[in-house]
Amino acid sequence: MPAMLEVRNLKKVFSINPGRGARKSGASKTVTAVDGINFTVNEGEVFGLLGPNGAGKTTTIGILTTRITPTEGTGFIAGIDVAREPIRAKRIIAVVPQKMNLDLSLKVRENLTFHAAYFGMAKKTREERADEMLEWLQLKDRANDRIDRLSGGMTQRVMIARALMHDPRILFLDEATVGLDPQSRLLIWEKIKDLNRKGLTIILTTHHMEEADELCQRVAVIDHGKIIALDTPGNLKKMIPGGEVIEIHLASNNDPLLATLNAIPEVQRVEPLDGMVRLYVTPGSKLLTRLVSIVEDHQCELLDVRVSHPTLENVFIFLTGKGLRE
Repeated sequence: MPAMLEVRNLKKVFSINPGRGARKSGASKTVTAVDGINFTVNEGEVFGLLGPNGAGKTTTIGILTTRITPTEGTGFIAGIDVAREPIRAKRIIAVVPQKMNLDLSLKVRENLTFHAAYFGMAKKTREERADEMLEWLQLKDRANDRIDRLSGGMTQRVMIARALMHDPRILFLDEATVGLDPQSRLLIWEKIKDLNRKGLTIILTTHHMEEADELCQRVAVIDHGKIIALDTPGNLKKMIPGGEVIEIHLASNNDPLLATLNAIPEVQRVEPLDGMVRLYVTPGSKLLTRLVSIVEDHQCELLDVRVSHPTLENVFIFLTGKGLRE
């Protein structure tokens, strides 16, 4: 399958303006937001960038959508170098950013037709396309509403409709469902799946592991500007030792308890956390009764026990030692 997007050694370093005192002393500061990453996205694939806020996801999208100039490296979309030929690249990409950027002076339908006119679509074509998008995203009855009268979920759907007006080959969704209610989130998930079934390539950034697991064929886990893992969600979850996760919530714990848990043959790894101990264990080991007894023997108060299969958040914690939302 041909690559729709290719990223080679991409790096972005931002200079932070020093304060007045620092400027006099000549001090300066830089922040590396993206640190030499490489990946490709196949045509027709939903590809996820998963990581916490500040990991470098949005900066990567900014470079690939021509808004940010890379410090080093290159990004290609359908063979087009986005830094050298931004105008050509913009004609085949669509972007739904984190923050709402619709024109508040225009009504819903006008936002769509104005965007299409910018891309040179004929009046009849853009009017027909706007009707099609509004119908598909269940917004037909809100076509003549002001943007500020819409809910967050509706506003996000208008942004997606506008992005698709010029029939792009690749769609960038930067935290597409952040802050939305569950019903709106599920509707957007279904529309993303529908677009993918029609062959659209989609790049999705998110810090919600459920979203990446549900929508993406492959996921790159990114932290501090570096890609630390890249594979299918299923294969990434196989990285978890044992294959089952038990979380023991405690009022307090102690070193002897941790030592005893580490000595259990079925326990592959023990992670002490604030108010909790996470165990990676062999599936089907039937440890719960023994664990309760062990906790009681060590005079620790047991508050809750949870058993689950590995998630992408478990993968991230396993790789970095911290949660996706930290």
